[in-house]
Amino acid sequence: MAAVPGRVACGGAVRSGVPRYVLRRSIAALAVVWGSVTVAFVALHLIGGSPVDAVVGPTVSATPGLRQQIIRAYGFDQPLVVQYGVWLGKLLTGDLGYSYQLNEPVPRVLADQLGPTCQLALAAVGVAVVVALATALLAAGRGRVIGAVVSAVEMAAVSVPQFWFGLLALSVVSFRWRLLPIAGDQGVASLVLPAVTLAVPVTGTLAQVVRAGLEEALAQPFALTVRARGVRESVLRVRHALRHAALPALNLAGWIAGSLLSGAVLVETVFARPGVGRVLITAVTAQDTPVVMAVVMLSATTFTVINLLVDLLVPLLDPRLRDGRAMREARA
Repeated sequence: MAAVPGRVACGGAVRSGVPRYVLRRSIAALAVVWGSVTVAFVALHLIGGSPVDAVVGPTVSATPGLRQQIIRAYGFDQPLVVQYGVWLGKLLTGDLGYSYQLNEPVPRVLADQLGPTCQLALAAVGVAVVVALATALLAAGRGRVIGAVVSAVEMAAVSVPQFWFGLLALSVVSFRWRLLPIAGDQGVASLVLPAVTLAVPVTGTLAQVVRAGLEEALAQPFALTVRARGVRESVLRVRHALRHAALPALNLAGWIAGSLLSGAVLVETVFARPGVGRVLITAVTAQDTPVVMAVVMLSATTFTVINLLVDLLVPLLDPRLRDGRAMREARA
């Protein structure tokens, strides 16, 4: 059988275009990370305050001689451009520096706090995904009244301030009802309220996107065909329509990661939990520049890597997008 020219060209475009696409996205990701840490570096040096005081700490009175020694040792007397070049050179070699306040390597400071933050983020993702999917499956295509009520709840979830919701949950669940621990990291029970608080805005947005995708999928001709075969409505929603609605939700993965990292700062502070968020708050207050820069770089890297993985995964799940990208790569 003769080969189909268009199909051969498309397959060749896929094989030759994907590496170029990955390379371009990787360069763009590196540019995003570099831009983020550069802006953070400049901002930290423009907010004022003496970096010597950050090194010495609030409880120590440094003599003029000691201050001069610290200035020379850390290069604080050099122009900002020179300090940036030195810091960037160390970063390229994997040297993140030492924490001014803790006098420990920055990787060790973050490694001790990554575990609690990852637990909180994963628990929040689990809550958000389960609630959003359940809400979308139950409410999609059920009529205007139910749709309006669910939409109002989703908007409220997106709009509610996390710190307010967290304080309200603490007041009712922990202080009044005494059902869960008030603060700290005391096992699974102490993770419930922080995870729910962190998941609330993510749940609202995710439910909106999945519900809209489900309603659009249920209006497609394939849904009518499936119904004509006598398939139950629940099977149609879960097995056929849900995967069509999952692609737009998957594109939110990068935004979800950013929301969880930024929300962790507030949630860990409200619930007095250990984690990267509380480390960042302490580091910003104390002008602990190496720690702040490392957290910014970690956040930017997480965001860009997740977006890159999603961009590579989506065409594998939807052949239409794969063929469209192949044709664009072939024309390029």
